[in-house]
Amino acid sequence: MSDTIEKVKCLIIGSGPAGYTAAIYAARASMNPVLYQGQQPGGQLTTTNEVENFPGYPDGITGTEMMVQLQAQAQRFNADIRDGWVTKVDFSGQVHKVWINGEKEIHADTVIISTGASAKYLGLESEQHYLKMGGGVSACAVCDGFFYRNQEVVIVGAGDSACEEAHYLSKMCKKVTMLVRTDKFRASRIMEERVRKTENIEILVNTSTVEVMGDGQVVNAVKVKNNATGEEKEIPATGFFVAIGHKPNTDIFAGFIDLDETGYVKNIPGSSKTNVPGVFVAGDAADHVYRQAITAAGTGCMAALDAERYLASKE
Repeated sequence: MSDTIEKVKCLIIGSGPAGYTAAIYAARASMNPVLYQGQQPGGQLTTTNEVENFPGYPDGITGTEMMVQLQAQAQRFNADIRDGWVTKVDFSGQVHKVWINGEKEIHADTVIISTGASAKYLGLESEQHYLKMGGGVSACAVCDGFFYRNQEVVIVGAGDSACEEAHYLSKMCKKVTMLVRTDKFRASRIMEERVRKTENIEILVNTSTVEVMGDGQVVNAVKVKNNATGEEKEIPATGFFVAIGHKPNTDIFAGFIDLDETGYVKNIPGSSKTNVPGVFVAGDAADHVYRQAITAAGTGCMAALDAERYLASKE
């Protein structure tokens, strides 16, 4: 083996609640885990201002602070947390080969994929500004809807997830305006009917977002355009929710790991196991249903335990 190749017992690809939890369990099990944080250390939660639904934080906590604490907890047990991201893998043989930053080669006995998923946004400059400010743009109604109780919000999307999130918001918000870009929903009929029957949801079809407006710190309105007439108007709102889907960060595993039609890793039901022995998955890279920090952390625990049992079976 070349001096440039590093051999590790457990390699964790990606951070966030799933990766850090896997690192905590793996380190406590003397698996000497090495974790590469990826291009967004801490994952999606670092774009969330306040987290109030994670058990153990009665006063809430910022997403970034929570990830700093999880990282510190993993390092307390001597998990090796590193900067860098995986650019290539080869799981075709007995040895799991992984390349970091296109250069460093690692051979791992076990691999835990915790690369997460990235929310899709419209790409508007104003949208990205308020997203970074934590001032009213969100891609998760379940995570952030509580902060808009008794307020008026706008949500963009036309699929089942958008309908589900709009309905969720309607239970706590004074009014929910739903923007559908074309003249029809992509959602199932039952989900479409649910939002249409909800009194405080107003549906605007053939409508696109022009600009997310505010005072530079927080959102106060959304400028929209009717695609049929060209007419523009401003909708008062303190929250702007984007529900146009997520993209799992799994492209580099294609050809080795079984993925579904949208790119999520297929795990063996009831476990974190993938189709490749010794390779496991945790968090949003495999979860297109719940996408919560607490469920990601739970699957991180599962992946570490599954990896530990796999290693034990090889001894």
